[in-house]
Amino acid sequence: MRRLSEFVDGRPVFRDVIGVLVSWDDHGLTVVPRTGQPVSFPEKLLVAGKAVPLFPARLSSRAPQADPVELQRIAARGWPAVEQEALGEWTLRASAGFTRRANSVQALGDPGRPLPEALTAVRDWYRERGLPAYVEVVDPGSPKDLTAELDRLGARYAPTLVRTAPLAPLTRLGSGHDRVRLSRTAGPEWLAQYRRVGDDAALERAAALVLHGGPSVWFATAPGPDAPLAIGRCVVDGPWACFGAIEVTPYARRTGLATDVMAVLAARAAEEGASGAYLQVEAENTGAIALYDRLGFRTSHTYHYAQLPQR
Repeated sequence: MRRLSEFVDGRPVFRDVIGVLVSWDDHGLTVVPRTGQPVSFPEKLLVAGKAVPLFPARLSSRAPQADPVELQRIAARGWPAVEQEALGEWTLRASAGFTRRANSVQALGDPGRPLPEALTAVRDWYRERGLPAYVEVVDPGSPKDLTAELDRLGARYAPTLVRTAPLAPLTRLGSGHDRVRLSRTAGPEWLAQYRRVGDDAALERAAALVLHGGPSVWFATAPGPDAPLAIGRCVVDGPWACFGAIEVTPYARRTGLATDVMAVLAARAAEEGASGAYLQVEAENTGAIALYDRLGFRTSHTYHYAQLPQR
């Protein structure tokens, strides 16, 4: 975009602002450049504008290298719990029950005490908050005897796949990029489409904090006549971009919207220097896994949420 910046010796001076247009309303326009702070200015200063490609012409065709422990830690930064507390090298996480990821102990490394004592402390910590006790078990990464101790306590397991892909091919997918809008915030319509919160005020507050947390968060929306047709979320953290909350309203499925949403988010992540994509998907979600297969994602590793029985 080109805007009027100032007058010098009675002559107008113009400045180009290149980035993502995230808002245009009665208060003016806000553009987020590739680097630096957002730029806002009144509409009356706008002189001209044109669409430019979001992603650079040349991108690496390979995803960066990361082992399961590193990816799990990156994922925790991209979905930060409202409350966190250290237990040795483990991290206790609570967010009023909003998702298991934000309400489980990340059991990486040494808890600093024998496993039976550590798991007792975990159960006590979550019981004090009125939450079930979940343990995020990663192999390799978690203590080697952790699964045996969880089995002894009668834990129940739910597997989750961590899938990765090079970012460059994702930026070139889809054919309806103009159908997708980007924003730094998740508005009421986006949250309504997400359908993970309900009418619980505490849960809504926790969800807002978790969803907007992370190094560089973007929300995508494909507008519809009355409500969004599709949404998505991406968190850029150095060379990695996390994709999540990809939702398409039932009557708009199989129209390529999910691919368009991911392509636009990938393009923005590439603009910020990312070269790899990752996501987490429940092992039984065969529909989502099939989509991600088509987009080039492959399984890096599997981790489990182990739910401890209440005492």
